[in-house]
Amino acid sequence: MSVPVPSPRAEFSREVEQADDQVNLARAALLVAREEYAQLPVEPYLTRLDQLAEEVKDRLDNETAPVVVLRELLKLLYSRHRFRGNRDAYYDPRNSFLSDVLDRQKGIPLTLGVVVLEVGWRLGLPLEGVNFPGHFLVRFRGEEYSLLVDPFDEGKLRFQDQAQELLDRMYGGMVRVQPAFLRAAGRRDMIVRLLKNLKGVYLNVGDHPRALAAVERILVIHPTSAREIRDRGTLLARMGRTEEALEQLEWYLDYAPEAADAGRIRELVDQLKWEDG
Repeated sequence: MSVPVPSPRAEFSREVEQADDQVNLARAALLVAREEYAQLPVEPYLTRLDQLAEEVKDRLDNETAPVVVLRELLKLLYSRHRFRGNRDAYYDPRNSFLSDVLDRQKGIPLTLGVVVLEVGWRLGLPLEGVNFPGHFLVRFRGEEYSLLVDPFDEGKLRFQDQAQELLDRMYGGMVRVQPAFLRAAGRRDMIVRLLKNLKGVYLNVGDHPRALAAVERILVIHPTSAREIRDRGTLLARMGRTEEALEQLEWYLDYAPEAADAGRIRELVDQLKWEDG
């Protein structure tokens, strides 16, 4: 009797439902990709991350100082293997699939950051993700000082007090750095950010089924997120799944009756009921 093979969604759920520090970030990111590529083998990509870490070790010549290890890691990824931010096609969904990022050596700040984190963790480096506004960063927490790594800009290093430079580049000096911008991101937080990136990409091109799949995986992690439940209802409505859409949208209105968009959602609910006869 054959044993049923778990679906990519079931495997994803099992991974992210663990305690945050037990989540295998790379595996969870690869399981996001596996829902797009049904036959994607996860283990070879995890092995590739192992191999990148071994390459760094081979080039260190027994050097163990964390800052030296970090610099060698960044040199290997960005000079030897030529990982790059995909500036020419930033919104290509492949930039959000870790398997594609490893195959093509290009991605967005978050997925490149996952590569830096996962290889760095294999080397024992004190690294953590930072959900900086509009531009994911990696932080190296040294004993004497911390450094910010920009995974999209060839691993450029900055001190934390230089974070304002990044904000100025993105927001033209209109936004000031706040402590919340530099908080460490949990592993589940990073997967949510990855899925929100994908949701935005698919919404922009009107791919409702794939956008819905992204929303539903966010809800695996945050099952009572009002915004995601609203988006699930809206997408279901666009796909003609009226009964399911009404259930989601009415939950949203009960949960957040004073939300800024509550009036618009009530109009949508009334319209759906009218169309449904």
